[in-house]
This record gives sequence, structure tokens and C-alpha cells, in this order.
Amino acid sequence: MEVLYKRCCGIDIHKNMMVACVFTSVRKKEVRQFSTMTEDILQLVSWLKETDCEMAAMESTGSYWKPVYNILEEEHIPIMIVNAQHIKGVPGRKADVKDAEWIADLVRHGLVKASYIPNREQRELREMTRYRQEMIEEHARELNRIQAVLEGCNIKLGSVITDISGKSGMAILKAIISGETDPIVLSELAEGRARNKLQEMRRALQGRVLEHQQKMLEHQLVHMESLTSLISDLDEDIKKNRHYKLGC
Repeated sequence: MEVLYKRCCGIDIHKNMMVACVFTSVRKKEVRQFSTMTEDILQLVSWLKETDCEMAAMESTGSYWKPVYNILEEEHIPIMIVNAQHIKGVPGRKADVKDAEWIADLVRHGLVKASYIPNREQRELREMTRYRQEMIEEHARELNRIQAVLEGCNIKLGSVITDISGKSGMAILKAIISGETDPIVLSELAEGRARNKLQEMRRALQGRVLEHQQKMLEHQLVHMESLTSLISDLDEDIKKNRHYKLGC
């Protein structure tokens, strides 16, 4: 079978350790084990440089491959990520051949296809935008918790204000947390279109807030406001990152 890479490496990556098999010639191979600590990853880098490795490959196992990939990429080691199912689907593997050796052998003969990995700039932006989306979803969950507590107080704020996280909703919520219970006083905090239904709002705001519910609302509001601030900071970071990467 044709040999595409005479010097190549297969890496079997796990949470705390990795096994690397390097072909240093057509027939000669060597297997070494490393931890996934940065110091050991750098030892792997040194070994691959010493052997003039032409291509390294590892499976896309969880997120364990990411720090190894990043360091090899920084050190200009040619590296590809391959799909684990594709590796298992290639026929001809002997029972006593370890994963790292099998990956190395497939790379050597060009029998694996590299998965698409975005460049570093795209990966950084993807991580930030993914985290931002998670925080937006958490913000929505916390808002739902606030509404649930208000319902438990028989305060129907969500029935008379479309978005309780808006200016009117937040003003009323903060007043409730501060101990205000008079529905007339609370309704007067509404602004804009919300004032068109003050009578209905007063009926909706006539509830019973127990001490523990008041405390829960206070904690939930603090959490939600911290998430709002975090999302705003992430928006700025993403914007700056994009401008920096584009050279703007």
C-alpha cells in the first residue's frame, strides 16, 4: 500500500493521559505515553520535532483534543482531527493494535480524512459567542424564576406588562423587593403604554408577598442584573475581538 507520510504520528487522547505512536520510517515505529499536562504536551511537541513528523492526527474525543491541538498548532506541527466513527469504520485492523498505532498507520497511508477545524480566530470568536448565548439563556431562565415567585405571591405582573425585564417591570419589581405592597403606589411606577391600563394593573399587583419570597426575588434580581452586565461586557469583547482580527 502506498505510503503518504513516512514520518507521522497517531495520538490517542484521554482526559488525563495520551498515547502517541510515531512512525520514523516506513517500518519503524515508537510508542510513548504522556499526561495531558502542558509540560507533557510540550514534550510531545519536542519529540515530534525531533522525528521531523510530517503529519499528526487524533480523534475528536470530547473537548480533550482542544488544548493539545492548540499547542501543536502554535508550534507549527501539522495536525489533523479525525472522526472517531470513520477511524472505526476502516477495515483491516488487527485485534492487538492499539488506537494510537492504528491512527498513525491510517495517517501514513492517507486513509483518514481531516475534519474541518476553523482557524484560531474563528474558534476564539465561537467560544465567546457560545458562552454569550449560554448567558442569554440563563438570563431568560432567571427571569422565568422571578415570574414564578411573583405568581406564588399572586402578583400577576406578567399579565399586564409584556416584558417584566423592561423599565416599568423592573421599577415595580424593585419596589416590591423594597417592601412596597400598595398596588396603587406600585402601578404609578409604570411608564409609557403600561399606564394605559392602570386599573387592571392595580388588580394584578394586589398580592401577598411573604418574607422568604421577598428575599428570593432580591437574590434573583441581583443574579439577573449581573447576567445583564456580563452579556453587555461579552458584546464589547466580541466586537473588539472581531475588529482586532479583521485589522480594523
